[in-house]
Amino acid sequence: GWGLPVGVQVGGQSFIALNGGPHFKFNEAISFVGNCQTQEEVDSYWEKLSAGGAPVECGWLKDKFGLSWQIVPTVLPELLSDPDPKKSGRVVRMGH
Repeated sequence: GWGLPVGVQVGGQSFIALNGGPHFKFNEAISFVGNCQTQEEVDSYWEKLSAGGAPVECGWLKDKFGLSWQIVPTVLPELLSDPDPKKSGRVVRMGH
């Protein structure tokens, strides 16, 4: 059966969760994004969130509950939009 909605706060962000029962599983249609300022932050979140879960690719991982996360360096949009196609191309290839 359906449970009652529960409000939670994670890192100052409000969320409402609902127990949809065994028929509704996590999938990639819903994911959380972790914006990281430094490589150390990227590594730390990646290590903690993927523990008991699994890395996917291109900065995506699944945590131990099966929830998808995108761990993204804040510099990524700048790197992807570099006018030098060789530089921006390397960024894309690194994720695969």
